[in-house]
Amino acid sequence: MGAAVCSLDSDYTIPGLSELYFPEEPDQHHSRDIVDILSEMGKISEEQAERIRTDSARIGPATSSTAEAVILRMGIVSSEDILRAKAGLYDCEFKHITTQGVQKEAFEKLSVDFVRNNKVLPVAIEGQILVVATSEPGNLFVIEEVKKQTQMEVRLVVCRPEDIDAVCDSLTKTDVDYNVDDIISDMTEVEVVQEHEDEFQDLEKMAGQSPVIKFVNYLISNATRDGASDIHIEPKPKYSRIRYRIDGVLFETMQPPLQMHPAIVSRIKIMSNLDISERRLPQDGKISAVVGGRNVDLRVSVLPTNNGEKVVIRILENSSIMRGLDQLGMEEGAMEKFKEQVNLPHGIFLVTGPTGSGKSTTLYCALSQMDGNSLNISTVEDPVEYKLDFCNQVQISEKIGLTFAMALRSLLRQDPDIIMIGEIRDGETARIAVQAALTGHLVLSTLHTNDAPSTITRLVDIGVEPYLISASLNAIIAQRLVRKICPNCKEVYQVPDEVKNRFEAAGVDAGELYHGAGCDKCHKSGYSGRLGIYEMLIIDDIFRELITKDPSGSNMRRLFHEKKGVTLFDDGIVKVKKGLTTIEEVLRVTEVYGKEKSEIFVDAKS
Repeated sequence: MGAAVCSLDSDYTIPGLSELYFPEEPDQHHSRDIVDILSEMGKISEEQAERIRTDSARIGPATSSTAEAVILRMGIVSSEDILRAKAGLYDCEFKHITTQGVQKEAFEKLSVDFVRNNKVLPVAIEGQILVVATSEPGNLFVIEEVKKQTQMEVRLVVCRPEDIDAVCDSLTKTDVDYNVDDIISDMTEVEVVQEHEDEFQDLEKMAGQSPVIKFVNYLISNATRDGASDIHIEPKPKYSRIRYRIDGVLFETMQPPLQMHPAIVSRIKIMSNLDISERRLPQDGKISAVVGGRNVDLRVSVLPTNNGEKVVIRILENSSIMRGLDQLGMEEGAMEKFKEQVNLPHGIFLVTGPTGSGKSTTLYCALSQMDGNSLNISTVEDPVEYKLDFCNQVQISEKIGLTFAMALRSLLRQDPDIIMIGEIRDGETARIAVQAALTGHLVLSTLHTNDAPSTITRLVDIGVEPYLISASLNAIIAQRLVRKICPNCKEVYQVPDEVKNRFEAAGVDAGELYHGAGCDKCHKSGYSGRLGIYEMLIIDDIFRELITKDPSGSNMRRLFHEKKGVTLFDDGIVKVKKGLTTIEEVLRVTEVYGKEKSEIFVDAKS
């Protein structure tokens, strides 16, 4: 019996099969996304929207994050407009968040680290609802974690990520509940005698008392909040003077009674593991602390004086030194030359200037631009002030004989590509640096000279042969730091008629000069922050020939001017014209070097 054969035409369907499966038709509608919102806001055209969708599809699944990445790459919409679009997409309000708009009770609902890492900032409590500002309203996992940690319902607002960081910085910096007057009053109730050596046990006991601890903590946190680089604690005949160095200038903050001074010094010695009983010899130490949620290294120096021990605490923050090259303040032409020099395969690049002129910052910025994965970058420093993950750092120790020269000799056997020497102090170090440069290494270092041309003479003076300098030196950059005009109180000021001609002779329009009137934010100084002024000397064939023949300072300076080199004073004047600083400030840091030029402005200082 033959099998029954059934012929099915195309329109025939088996009963029940269509209910189990049928092919899905492509969905012609897409979910409303950030591209739609930006189109509705009038920020992008239809053509741009289509291009964004096409490019997003190439990257991966069509999500808001891929679309956002494409939009940012195209550069057609600002980051704030993207955030406003996100707010519209998730039906949230967009707000600019400031410290004044944040309730402390709400802020304390989450840890500062969680807030910073996840960009979610509790700003207010409204009944049983926690208002949270975020730059990522689509991150549902974080929002759920906020609900879990706070045990509250959450209402979102969208803000800029930099607003969150600024609020965290502000609230953690100013979170100091000490009443300084009460602390001083408590401390002065204890009489401290320092004449006898066996009193150190009493000092140690007092240094552990709560008022002393609170006062020292207040000094450090307050200095960090004000942006100070150093704290000076100085004993005077009738009082102890405390000053902060802010933007390179010392400001007196308070004058506590003299009987407090020994206890303050003892507390700082305990914190930095110094000998509390030794008051006749200088001591150096360091403290690692967390201030306002940031890791801060404190370098402590104790020096005996006729009135007692003076203490200077230097505040070191990685965030203050690891900046991009574009933040150094170099003019565009100088920046291009600088990048060319630090990218050369071998030779010596020197940064010169006095202590505190930003030399280390410039070198660290140069190192940070290099590829630490493919290059062996090593530094020799005294001391290692900032820890860098992308290079190997060697700490000099004169006590055990580990000098710059010894460390460099060993370093050359470690197959380095880039060597950074904290400072060239002697002829032996300089000669090893030259040897390293001539054998295929790029050497970066600092030197203490007044200007770029005199650096060559300085190298000769410490014992380096001129022909070796000529063969190994690539470039020299001299620099200073000038204070910037405070943006909060910046204003145009009238230049006296009697000196207008002198300003104009230097190419400065006397009718467009700015200064800071002085406000609370800048401690009435009219300045806030600093930027660099630079003088760059590139060693070309003409310079190399002159170095070999006669490397005197006058010859180097004459040739530098003949080649129309931009001096420190000239670069400072450029900053004055841009309204970034004042002529008085430029004169303050270049007066010795540019005395003949500064004389024409001597009347302007008044």
